[in-house]
Amino acid sequence: MRIAVGGIHTECSTYSPAVMGIEEFHILRGDALTGHDYFAFLGRHPVQIAPLLHARAVPGGPVSRAAYHALKTEFLQRLAGSLPVDGVYLAMHGAMKVEGMWDAEADWIASTRALIGPEVPVAVSYDLHGNVSQAVVDQIDIFAAYRTAPHIDVAETMEAAFAMLIRALETGARPGVVRLPVPLLLAGEKSSTEDEPARSLYAALPGLEGPGVWRTDLMIGYVWADEPRATACAIVTGTDPAAMQTAALQVATDFWAARDRFAFGPVTGPLDLMLDLAEAATTRPIILADSGDNPTGGGVGDRADVLAALIARDWQGAILAGIADRPAVETCFAAGEGAEVDLSIGATLDPASQPVRVRARVLRLDAGESPAERQAVIGIGGIRAVLAARRRPYHNLADFSRLGLDPTEARLVVVKSGYLSPELAPLANPNLMALTDGAVNQDIPRLENLHRPPGTWPFDAEARFSPRAESSARFKG
Repeated sequence: MRIAVGGIHTECSTYSPAVMGIEEFHILRGDALTGHDYFAFLGRHPVQIAPLLHARAVPGGPVSRAAYHALKTEFLQRLAGSLPVDGVYLAMHGAMKVEGMWDAEADWIASTRALIGPEVPVAVSYDLHGNVSQAVVDQIDIFAAYRTAPHIDVAETMEAAFAMLIRALETGARPGVVRLPVPLLLAGEKSSTEDEPARSLYAALPGLEGPGVWRTDLMIGYVWADEPRATACAIVTGTDPAAMQTAALQVATDFWAARDRFAFGPVTGPLDLMLDLAEAATTRPIILADSGDNPTGGGVGDRADVLAALIARDWQGAILAGIADRPAVETCFAAGEGAEVDLSIGATLDPASQPVRVRARVLRLDAGESPAERQAVIGIGGIRAVLAARRRPYHNLADFSRLGLDPTEARLVVVKSGYLSPELAPLANPNLMALTDGAVNQDIPRLENLHRPPGTWPFDAEARFSPRAESSARFKG
């Protein structure tokens, strides 16, 4: 049994002005793919792996056409050189935007199908924030998506898709996929599975599975993509079309019925109000999420709005991590640790934002593995701010300790995030989320809405749900 493995994984806000080039992607090729921890589960299965190419990038703006073409071309060349194969597993995200394309994942998967032919089964894994079109479903046989947000089941989901592919090959079963769109889009920050109703909706999914229903999934979708494919949906993999449609209908109708119950988990509001609450708090560390510029949601990561507000309030005991600003980082490196420097911080990529001009002390420099990975910690009065040469999250405690920072000792920690990561959330005392501006602005009804399907809630407050399940064009049942 020989299975080809590869894919492309990123999430793109169509509201972001920052186009992603190939340098944004971490690319695994050949043996580096099978040897990477991300694909460690492959070694637990007694099959032969044909490792192709897997490209993964921190979410951002659209991917350049040239970058996408280069990655897809190499992937297909490696696939062609690996044929024949018994199956293909693609590790995807599902919300990638490529310049000039409406449905990049459908293009990638259809190109794979055209090369391997109609008989070879294809399994995919997705982020639950992917937008799944019928064009994707028509080319695949097996589907699995994350069931947690924050995403703590990535490895389990990838292995579930891979295991179903092996099951199909070993048993000779011909599974298929049913998709049932739901005219509803939510911000990811309103659908954390740590909170209701998402917690119960996702907990109920395994109970809908059985002999003819291999896997049930609820796709929240990605709301910051103004594209025709942007929608929530239920996806079911299995071998019994009737049972699959019944399961899909249950998932979809339960989700639609709960739409008014979704809300932000942390205390949420405008930035000034959140800072008022933080100033009044007597506990620590207060963790404040700068939600509109969250790089893991597609934000540019270069906005300095919160920094400006903290300086205006003469805040003491704050850590702000971090702002993407390569020129400012290079200025810090040129000056060296301990130096006083004049900096213009932020607004290097997002023309809608404003820079902050400050006199700062360079507290610490981290060279990383390349100039693109450099970081600088600067001091501005009672604020320690982290500057990064490229946009990136600060979600893990190791991100702070590497720079000599301890979030537990700070009065206030600001991160560019929506819902907090599993490592930061337990520390928050309290957890606040600011509804800030940016490429992933949380004021969903006010987003420009030119291309999404008409009748999608909340863009259309009178939206109606008329369930209609569609099977993959390949599925014979």
